[in-house]
Amino acid sequence: MTGFTVALGLVVAAAGLLRWRRPAWYWLTFGVTFAALRVLFRYASVMDACGLTVPPSRWRLALARVTNRPMPESRPPRILRFRPTRTGLVLRLGLRPGQDAFDVAAASHRLRHSFSMYGVTSREVRSGVVEVRMTGYDVLKRVQMPTKVDTRPMRVPVALREDGSVHYRDYRAVPHALTLGATESGKSVYQRNLVAGLAPMDVALVGIDCKQGVELFPLARRFTALADNPDTAADLLDALVSRMEGVYRLIRAEQRITAALPDAEIAADIWDLPDHLRPVPVVVLVDEVAELALFASKDEEKRRDRIITALVRLAQLGRAAGIYLEICGQRFGSELGKGITMLRAQLTGRTAHRVNDETSANMAFGDISPDAVLAAIQIPAELRGLAVAGDSTGGWHRIRAPHTSLRQAVNTCNRHADRTPDLPELAPFRPELTSPSEAPVPLSKTAPVTA
Repeated sequence: MTGFTVALGLVVAAAGLLRWRRPAWYWLTFGVTFAALRVLFRYASVMDACGLTVPPSRWRLALARVTNRPMPESRPPRILRFRPTRTGLVLRLGLRPGQDAFDVAAASHRLRHSFSMYGVTSREVRSGVVEVRMTGYDVLKRVQMPTKVDTRPMRVPVALREDGSVHYRDYRAVPHALTLGATESGKSVYQRNLVAGLAPMDVALVGIDCKQGVELFPLARRFTALADNPDTAADLLDALVSRMEGVYRLIRAEQRITAALPDAEIAADIWDLPDHLRPVPVVVLVDEVAELALFASKDEEKRRDRIITALVRLAQLGRAAGIYLEICGQRFGSELGKGITMLRAQLTGRTAHRVNDETSANMAFGDISPDAVLAAIQIPAELRGLAVAGDSTGGWHRIRAPHTSLRQAVNTCNRHADRTPDLPELAPFRPELTSPSEAPVPLSKTAPVTA
Protein backbone atom coordinates (compact mmCIF):
# COMPACT_ATOMS: atom_id res chain seq x y z
CA MET A 1 0.00 0.00 0.00
CA THR A 2 2.90 2.31 0.76
CA GLY A 3 4.41 1.72 -2.69
CA PHE A 4 1.08 2.47 -4.37
CA THR A 5 0.71 5.69 -2.39
CA VAL A 6 4.22 6.80 -3.34
CA ALA A 7 3.60 6.00 -7.00
CA LEU A 8 0.29 7.88 -6.94
CA GLY A 9 1.97 10.86 -5.32
CA LEU A 10 4.68 10.86 -8.00
CA VAL A 11 2.06 10.73 -10.75
CA VAL A 12 0.14 13.64 -9.23
CA ALA A 13 3.35 15.64 -8.81
CA ALA A 14 4.37 14.93 -12.41
CA ALA A 15 0.93 15.98 -13.65
CA GLY A 16 1.10 19.23 -11.67
CA LEU A 17 4.61 19.98 -12.94
CA LEU A 18 3.61 19.31 -16.54
CA ARG A 19 0.50 21.49 -16.22
CA TRP A 20 2.64 24.35 -14.91
CA ARG A 21 5.68 24.08 -17.16
CA ARG A 22 4.49 22.17 -20.24
CA PRO A 23 0.71 22.54 -20.66
CA ALA A 24 0.78 20.92 -24.11
CA TRP A 25 2.44 17.78 -22.71
CA TYR A 26 0.02 17.74 -19.79
CA TRP A 27 -2.92 17.89 -22.16
CA LEU A 28 -1.66 14.97 -24.25
CA THR A 29 -0.87 12.78 -21.21
CA PHE A 30 -3.54 13.59 -18.60
CA GLY A 31 -5.70 16.53 -19.61
CA VAL A 32 -7.45 15.06 -22.65
CA THR A 33 -8.73 12.07 -20.66
CA PHE A 34 -10.00 14.15 -17.75
CA ALA A 35 -11.62 16.70 -20.09
CA ALA A 36 -13.34 14.03 -22.19
CA LEU A 37 -14.84 12.36 -19.11
CA ARG A 38 -15.89 15.74 -17.71
CA VAL A 39 -17.66 16.76 -20.89
CA LEU A 40 -19.42 13.44 -21.44
CA PHE A 41 -20.67 13.11 -17.86
CA ARG A 42 -21.73 16.75 -17.49
CA TYR A 43 -23.09 17.23 -20.99
CA ALA A 44 -26.83 16.97 -20.35
CA SER A 45 -26.87 19.00 -17.14
CA VAL A 46 -24.57 21.72 -18.57
CA MET A 47 -26.68 22.09 -21.69
CA ASP A 48 -29.79 22.41 -19.56
CA ALA A 49 -28.16 25.02 -17.30
CA CYS A 50 -26.96 27.02 -20.33
CA GLY A 51 -30.41 27.07 -21.92
CA LEU A 52 -29.44 24.82 -24.83
CA THR A 53 -32.25 22.29 -24.43
CA VAL A 54 -35.69 22.08 -25.99
CA PRO A 55 -38.88 20.77 -24.36
CA PRO A 56 -40.13 17.32 -25.44
CA SER A 57 -42.29 17.18 -28.52
CA ARG A 58 -46.05 16.77 -28.38
CA TRP A 59 -46.03 13.19 -29.54
CA ARG A 60 -43.58 12.22 -26.77
CA LEU A 61 -45.80 13.91 -24.20
CA ALA A 62 -48.88 12.18 -25.59
CA LEU A 63 -47.09 8.81 -25.60
CA ALA A 64 -46.06 9.30 -21.96
CA ARG A 65 -49.68 10.03 -20.97
CA VAL A 66 -51.06 7.04 -22.85
CA THR A 67 -48.49 4.62 -21.40
CA ASN A 68 -48.70 6.22 -17.93
CA ARG A 69 -44.97 6.90 -17.83
CA PRO A 70 -43.07 9.88 -16.33
CA MET A 71 -42.97 13.02 -18.43
CA PRO A 72 -39.87 13.08 -20.70
CA GLU A 73 -37.15 15.61 -19.95
CA SER A 74 -35.91 18.41 -22.17
CA ARG A 75 -33.41 17.27 -24.77
CA PRO A 76 -29.97 18.79 -25.49
CA PRO A 77 -28.40 18.84 -28.97
CA ARG A 78 -27.25 15.45 -30.22
CA ILE A 79 -23.51 14.70 -30.21
CA LEU A 80 -22.82 13.65 -33.79
CA ARG A 81 -19.04 13.46 -33.41
CA PHE A 82 -16.62 13.65 -30.48
CA ARG A 83 -12.94 14.02 -31.35
CA PRO A 84 -9.92 14.83 -29.15
CA THR A 85 -7.13 16.90 -30.74
CA ARG A 86 -3.61 17.95 -29.77
CA THR A 87 -4.98 21.15 -28.25
CA GLY A 88 -8.50 20.34 -27.10
CA LEU A 89 -11.78 18.68 -28.01
CA VAL A 90 -14.07 19.01 -31.03
CA LEU A 91 -17.79 18.32 -30.73
CA ARG A 92 -20.11 18.30 -33.70
CA LEU A 93 -23.65 18.89 -32.48
CA GLY A 94 -26.95 18.28 -34.23
CA LEU A 95 -29.38 21.02 -33.22
CA ARG A 96 -32.91 20.24 -32.15
CA PRO A 97 -35.92 21.88 -33.84
CA GLY A 98 -36.18 25.48 -32.70
CA GLN A 99 -32.47 25.86 -31.88
CA ASP A 100 -30.07 28.17 -33.71
CA ALA A 101 -26.29 28.31 -34.13
CA PHE A 102 -26.33 31.75 -32.49
CA ASP A 103 -27.66 30.15 -29.29
CA VAL A 104 -24.54 27.98 -29.03
CA ALA A 105 -22.23 30.92 -29.82
CA ALA A 106 -23.91 33.09 -27.19
CA ALA A 107 -23.41 30.39 -24.57
CA SER A 108 -19.73 29.76 -25.36
CA HIS A 109 -18.43 31.55 -22.24
CA ARG A 110 -20.82 29.63 -19.99
CA LEU A 111 -19.78 26.37 -21.65
CA ARG A 112 -16.13 27.26 -21.05
CA HIS A 113 -16.66 27.66 -17.32
CA SER A 114 -19.01 24.69 -16.99
CA PHE A 115 -16.63 22.25 -18.71
CA SER A 116 -13.50 23.83 -17.10
CA MET A 117 -11.86 24.45 -20.50
CA TYR A 118 -9.60 27.32 -21.48
CA GLY A 119 -11.64 28.46 -24.48
CA VAL A 120 -14.76 27.52 -26.44
CA THR A 121 -15.65 28.65 -29.96
CA SER A 122 -18.37 27.51 -32.33
CA ARG A 123 -19.16 27.70 -36.01
CA GLU A 124 -22.03 26.55 -38.17
CA VAL A 125 -20.99 23.68 -40.45
CA ARG A 126 -24.29 23.45 -42.28
CA SER A 127 -27.95 23.90 -41.53
CA GLY A 128 -28.69 22.22 -38.20
CA VAL A 129 -25.07 21.24 -37.46
CA VAL A 130 -22.68 23.24 -35.26
CA GLU A 131 -19.04 22.47 -34.50
CA VAL A 132 -17.83 23.38 -31.01
CA ARG A 133 -14.04 23.57 -30.52
CA MET A 134 -12.70 23.53 -26.98
CA THR A 135 -9.08 24.27 -26.06
CA GLY A 136 -7.57 22.78 -22.95
CA TYR A 137 -4.83 25.38 -22.46
CA ASP A 138 -3.57 28.70 -23.80
CA VAL A 139 -2.28 27.65 -27.22
CA LEU A 140 -1.18 31.22 -28.05
CA LYS A 141 1.16 31.57 -25.06
CA ARG A 142 3.79 29.32 -26.63
CA VAL A 143 2.91 28.75 -30.27
CA GLN A 144 3.71 25.30 -31.62
CA MET A 145 2.59 24.71 -35.18
CA PRO A 146 1.49 21.14 -36.02
CA THR A 147 3.92 19.01 -37.99
CA LYS A 148 1.32 18.22 -40.64
CA VAL A 149 -0.51 21.11 -42.31
CA ASP A 150 -2.77 21.34 -45.33
CA THR A 151 -0.38 22.51 -48.04
CA ARG A 152 -1.75 23.70 -51.37
CA PRO A 153 -0.46 26.08 -54.04
CA MET A 154 -0.57 29.70 -52.82
CA ARG A 155 -1.76 28.63 -49.36
CA VAL A 156 0.64 29.37 -46.50
CA PRO A 157 0.26 28.36 -42.82
CA VAL A 158 1.36 31.52 -40.98
CA ALA A 159 -0.10 31.37 -37.46
CA LEU A 160 -2.10 29.45 -34.90
CA ARG A 161 -5.66 30.38 -33.95
CA GLU A 162 -6.94 30.54 -30.40
CA ASP A 163 -9.05 27.42 -30.99
CA GLY A 164 -5.95 25.38 -31.87
CA SER A 165 -6.48 25.30 -35.65
CA VAL A 166 -4.01 26.62 -38.19
CA HIS A 167 -4.49 30.05 -39.73
CA TYR A 168 -3.70 30.01 -43.45
CA ARG A 169 -2.99 32.85 -45.83
CA ASP A 170 -4.80 31.58 -48.92
CA TYR A 171 -4.13 33.86 -51.88
CA ARG A 172 -6.56 32.00 -54.16
CA ALA A 173 -9.44 32.66 -51.73
CA VAL A 174 -8.33 36.06 -50.35
CA PRO A 175 -6.13 37.73 -52.99
CA HIS A 176 -5.17 40.94 -51.18
CA ALA A 177 -4.68 41.69 -47.50
CA LEU A 178 -3.89 44.50 -45.08
CA THR A 179 -1.68 43.94 -42.02
CA LEU A 180 -1.46 46.63 -39.34
CA GLY A 181 0.64 46.83 -36.21
CA ALA A 182 2.47 49.34 -34.07
CA THR A 183 6.21 49.21 -33.42
CA GLU A 184 7.23 46.04 -31.54
CA SER A 185 3.82 44.46 -32.07
CA GLY A 186 5.06 41.41 -34.00
CA LYS A 187 4.18 42.56 -37.50
CA SER A 188 7.69 41.88 -38.83
CA VAL A 189 7.66 38.31 -37.47
CA TYR A 190 4.31 37.71 -39.17
CA GLN A 191 5.81 38.98 -42.42
CA ARG A 192 8.86 36.73 -42.05
CA ASN A 193 6.61 33.69 -41.58
CA LEU A 194 4.76 34.68 -44.73
CA VAL A 195 7.95 35.00 -46.79
CA ALA A 196 9.38 31.78 -45.36
CA GLY A 197 6.16 29.96 -46.26
CA LEU A 198 6.14 31.32 -49.81
CA ALA A 199 9.83 30.63 -50.43
CA PRO A 200 9.42 26.90 -51.33
CA MET A 201 6.57 27.66 -53.75
CA ASP A 202 6.68 28.53 -57.44
CA VAL A 203 5.95 32.21 -56.95
CA ALA A 204 7.74 35.50 -57.63
CA LEU A 205 8.23 37.70 -54.58
CA VAL A 206 8.32 41.47 -55.05
CA GLY A 207 9.15 43.70 -52.11
CA ILE A 208 8.80 47.42 -51.39
CA ASP A 209 10.65 48.43 -48.23
CA CYS A 210 11.09 52.18 -47.86
CA LYS A 211 13.11 51.79 -44.65
CA GLN A 212 16.18 51.49 -46.87
CA GLY A 213 15.46 47.78 -47.15
CA VAL A 214 16.31 46.79 -43.57
CA GLU A 215 13.36 44.36 -43.35
CA LEU A 216 13.25 42.71 -46.77
CA PHE A 217 16.74 43.06 -48.27
CA PRO A 218 18.26 40.35 -46.00
CA LEU A 219 15.84 37.98 -47.80
CA ALA A 220 16.87 39.28 -51.23
CA ARG A 221 18.05 35.94 -52.67
CA ARG A 222 14.44 34.80 -52.90
CA PHE A 223 13.06 38.11 -54.26
CA THR A 224 12.62 38.77 -57.94
CA ALA A 225 12.43 42.55 -57.43
CA LEU A 226 13.01 44.92 -54.54
CA ALA A 227 12.61 48.67 -54.05
CA ASP A 228 14.00 50.58 -51.07
CA ASN A 229 12.71 54.10 -51.79
CA PRO A 230 9.49 55.67 -53.12
CA ASP A 231 11.00 56.66 -56.49
CA THR A 232 12.05 53.08 -57.28
CA ALA A 233 8.74 51.82 -55.89
CA ALA A 234 6.80 53.99 -58.34
CA ASP A 235 8.72 52.56 -61.30
CA LEU A 236 8.36 49.02 -59.95
CA LEU A 237 4.59 49.34 -59.56
CA ASP A 238 4.31 50.71 -63.11
CA ALA A 239 6.24 47.65 -64.32
CA LEU A 240 3.80 45.39 -62.44
CA VAL A 241 0.85 47.14 -64.07
CA SER A 242 2.47 46.55 -67.49
CA ARG A 243 2.96 42.88 -66.63
CA MET A 244 -0.68 42.64 -65.57
CA GLU A 245 -1.82 44.01 -68.90
CA GLY A 246 0.42 41.54 -70.73
CA VAL A 247 -1.00 38.61 -68.77
CA TYR A 248 -4.53 39.70 -69.66
CA ARG A 249 -3.59 39.75 -73.33
CA LEU A 250 -2.27 36.19 -72.96
CA ILE A 251 -5.50 35.03 -71.29
CA ARG A 252 -7.59 36.69 -73.98
CA ALA A 253 -5.55 35.03 -76.72
CA GLU A 254 -5.98 31.58 -75.15
CA GLN A 255 -9.73 31.77 -74.53
CA ARG A 256 -10.80 30.79 -78.04
CA ILE A 257 -14.43 30.40 -77.07
CA THR A 258 -16.23 28.07 -79.48
CA ALA A 259 -19.32 25.92 -79.21
CA ALA A 260 -17.19 22.78 -79.02
CA LEU A 261 -15.00 24.04 -76.15
CA PRO A 262 -16.06 22.71 -72.71
CA ASP A 263 -16.98 25.33 -70.12
CA ALA A 264 -14.24 24.10 -67.77
CA GLU A 265 -11.55 24.94 -70.35
CA ILE A 266 -12.55 28.58 -70.90
CA ALA A 267 -9.80 30.66 -69.34
CA ALA A 268 -10.73 33.61 -67.13
CA ASP A 269 -7.56 33.85 -65.04
CA ILE A 270 -4.06 32.36 -64.98
CA TRP A 271 -5.20 29.25 -63.10
CA ASP A 272 -7.40 28.26 -66.06
CA LEU A 273 -4.43 28.27 -68.44
CA PRO A 274 -2.41 25.13 -69.25
CA ASP A 275 0.67 24.59 -67.10
CA HIS A 276 3.09 25.36 -69.91
CA LEU A 277 1.40 28.73 -70.58
CA ARG A 278 0.58 29.80 -67.03
CA PRO A 279 2.58 32.87 -65.91
CA VAL A 280 4.29 32.78 -62.55
CA PRO A 281 2.08 34.30 -59.82
CA VAL A 282 3.48 37.38 -58.09
CA VAL A 283 3.12 38.36 -54.43
CA VAL A 284 3.84 42.04 -53.73
CA LEU A 285 4.86 42.84 -50.15
CA VAL A 286 4.71 46.50 -49.12
CA ASP A 287 6.42 46.90 -45.75
CA GLU A 288 5.32 50.44 -44.81
CA VAL A 289 2.51 51.82 -46.92
CA ALA A 290 2.48 55.23 -45.19
CA GLU A 291 5.93 56.01 -46.60
CA LEU A 292 4.47 55.67 -50.09
CA ALA A 293 1.56 58.00 -49.33
CA LEU A 294 3.39 60.86 -47.59
CA PHE A 295 4.69 63.86 -49.53
CA ALA A 296 6.30 67.22 -48.77
CA SER A 297 6.46 68.89 -52.20
CA LYS A 298 4.58 69.10 -55.49
CA ASP A 299 6.89 66.58 -57.14
CA GLU A 300 6.46 64.15 -54.27
CA GLU A 301 2.71 64.62 -54.47
CA LYS A 302 2.72 63.63 -58.13
CA ARG A 303 4.83 60.57 -57.29
CA ARG A 304 2.46 59.72 -54.46
CA ASP A 305 -0.63 59.89 -56.71
CA ARG A 306 1.17 57.70 -59.23
CA ILE A 307 1.98 55.08 -56.58
CA ILE A 308 -1.49 54.96 -55.03
CA THR A 309 -3.12 54.79 -58.47
CA ALA A 310 -0.92 51.82 -59.40
CA LEU A 311 -1.70 50.05 -56.11
CA VAL A 312 -5.44 50.57 -56.59
CA ARG A 313 -5.26 49.25 -60.14
CA LEU A 314 -3.35 46.15 -58.99
CA ALA A 315 -5.83 45.60 -56.16
CA GLN A 316 -8.82 45.91 -58.48
CA LEU A 317 -7.51 43.96 -61.46
CA GLY A 318 -4.50 41.95 -60.33
CA ARG A 319 -6.19 38.80 -59.02
CA ALA A 320 -7.00 37.24 -62.37
CA ALA A 321 -3.48 38.06 -63.57
CA GLY A 322 -1.95 36.29 -60.58
CA ILE A 323 -0.73 39.45 -58.79
CA TYR A 324 -1.50 39.55 -55.07
CA LEU A 325 -0.94 42.41 -52.64
CA GLU A 326 0.24 42.17 -49.04
CA ILE A 327 0.04 45.71 -47.61
CA CYS A 328 1.66 46.30 -44.20
CA GLY A 329 1.87 49.42 -42.09
CA GLN A 330 1.87 50.91 -38.61
CA ARG A 331 -0.89 53.38 -39.46
CA PHE A 332 -3.55 53.23 -42.12
CA GLY A 333 -6.12 56.00 -42.18
CA SER A 334 -7.96 58.37 -44.50
CA GLU A 335 -5.52 61.16 -43.58
CA LEU A 336 -2.99 59.48 -45.88
CA GLY A 337 -4.83 61.11 -48.75
CA LYS A 338 -7.15 60.36 -51.63
CA GLY A 339 -7.27 56.82 -52.89
CA ILE A 340 -6.43 55.23 -49.53
CA THR A 341 -9.99 54.25 -48.67
CA MET A 342 -10.47 52.95 -52.22
CA LEU A 343 -7.36 50.79 -51.75
CA ARG A 344 -8.61 49.59 -48.38
CA ALA A 345 -11.92 48.50 -49.91
CA GLN A 346 -10.05 46.06 -52.18
CA LEU A 347 -8.01 44.47 -49.36
CA THR A 348 -10.27 41.60 -48.31
CA GLY A 349 -8.02 40.03 -45.69
CA ARG A 350 -7.39 42.07 -42.54
CA THR A 351 -4.88 41.40 -39.76
CA ALA A 352 -4.32 43.82 -36.90
CA HIS A 353 -1.62 43.45 -34.28
CA ARG A 354 -1.49 45.84 -31.34
CA VAL A 355 -2.33 49.36 -32.59
CA ASN A 356 -1.84 52.68 -30.85
CA ASP A 357 -5.20 54.20 -31.70
CA GLU A 358 -8.77 53.14 -32.28
CA THR A 359 -8.87 54.72 -35.73
CA SER A 360 -6.39 52.20 -37.14
CA ALA A 361 -8.45 49.33 -35.71
CA ASN A 362 -11.57 50.84 -37.26
CA MET A 363 -9.84 51.08 -40.63
CA ALA A 364 -9.06 47.35 -40.36
CA PHE A 365 -12.32 45.99 -38.95
CA GLY A 366 -14.84 48.84 -38.86
CA ASP A 367 -16.62 47.45 -41.91
CA ILE A 368 -16.32 43.84 -40.70
CA SER A 369 -17.17 43.52 -37.02
CA PRO A 370 -17.26 45.92 -34.04
CA ASP A 371 -16.21 43.02 -31.81
CA ALA A 372 -13.01 42.61 -33.84
CA VAL A 373 -12.23 46.32 -33.35
CA LEU A 374 -12.59 45.92 -29.59
CA ALA A 375 -10.44 42.78 -29.58
CA ALA A 376 -7.66 44.54 -31.53
CA ILE A 377 -7.60 47.48 -29.12
CA GLN A 378 -7.35 45.17 -26.12
CA ILE A 379 -4.19 43.34 -27.22
CA PRO A 380 -1.62 43.83 -24.41
CA ALA A 381 1.82 45.23 -25.23
CA GLU A 382 3.67 42.29 -23.65
CA LEU A 383 2.08 39.73 -26.01
CA ARG A 384 4.04 40.43 -29.18
CA GLY A 385 2.74 38.61 -32.20
CA LEU A 386 -0.83 38.36 -30.94
CA ALA A 387 -3.21 39.65 -33.61
CA VAL A 388 -6.80 39.65 -34.76
CA ALA A 389 -7.46 38.30 -38.25
CA GLY A 390 -10.69 38.70 -40.20
CA ASP A 391 -12.12 39.03 -43.67
CA SER A 392 -15.08 40.61 -45.40
CA THR A 393 -17.42 37.78 -44.34
CA GLY A 394 -17.50 39.16 -40.79
CA GLY A 395 -15.67 36.27 -39.14
CA TRP A 396 -12.56 36.95 -37.06
CA HIS A 397 -10.09 35.05 -34.89
CA ARG A 398 -7.26 35.75 -32.48
CA ILE A 399 -4.04 34.41 -33.93
CA ARG A 400 -0.35 34.37 -33.10
CA ALA A 401 2.53 33.56 -35.42
CA PRO A 402 5.40 31.36 -34.18
CA HIS A 403 8.57 33.31 -33.51
CA THR A 404 10.82 33.23 -36.56
CA SER A 405 14.14 35.00 -36.28
CA LEU A 406 15.58 36.96 -39.17
CA ARG A 407 18.37 34.39 -39.45
CA GLN A 408 15.86 31.55 -39.84
CA ALA A 409 13.99 33.45 -42.54
CA VAL A 410 17.26 34.27 -44.34
CA ASN A 411 18.33 30.62 -44.27
CA THR A 412 14.98 29.52 -45.70
CA CYS A 413 15.17 32.07 -48.51
CA ASN A 414 18.78 31.16 -49.32
CA ARG A 415 17.90 27.45 -49.38
CA HIS A 416 15.19 28.09 -51.98
CA ALA A 417 17.00 30.79 -53.94
CA ASP A 418 16.98 28.56 -57.04
CA ARG A 419 13.20 28.98 -57.21
CA THR A 420 13.47 32.73 -57.78
CA PRO A 421 12.01 33.35 -61.27
CA ASP A 422 13.44 35.90 -63.71
CA LEU A 423 10.68 38.11 -65.06
CA PRO A 424 11.71 40.36 -67.97
CA GLU A 425 9.43 43.20 -66.86
CA LEU A 426 11.05 43.27 -63.42
CA ALA A 427 14.67 42.68 -64.47
CA PRO A 428 15.77 46.30 -63.74
CA PHE A 429 14.64 45.89 -60.14
CA ARG A 430 16.43 42.61 -59.41
CA PRO A 431 18.32 43.07 -56.11
CA GLU A 432 22.10 43.14 -56.29
CA LEU A 433 23.42 40.27 -54.21
CA THR A 434 26.67 40.51 -52.29
CA SER A 435 29.11 37.68 -52.80
CA PRO A 436 29.37 35.41 -49.71
CA SER A 437 33.16 35.68 -49.84
CA GLU A 438 33.02 39.45 -49.66
CA ALA A 439 33.91 40.61 -46.15
CA PRO A 440 31.45 42.96 -44.44
CA VAL A 441 32.56 46.55 -43.84
CA PRO A 442 32.75 47.42 -40.12
CA LEU A 443 30.52 50.38 -39.28
CA SER A 444 32.72 51.99 -36.59
CA LYS A 445 35.22 54.78 -36.26
CA THR A 446 38.02 52.26 -35.77
CA ALA A 447 37.35 50.50 -39.06
CA PRO A 448 40.62 49.88 -40.99
CA VAL A 449 41.18 51.95 -44.09
CA THR A 450 41.59 49.85 -47.23
CA ALA A 451 43.85 50.93 -49.99
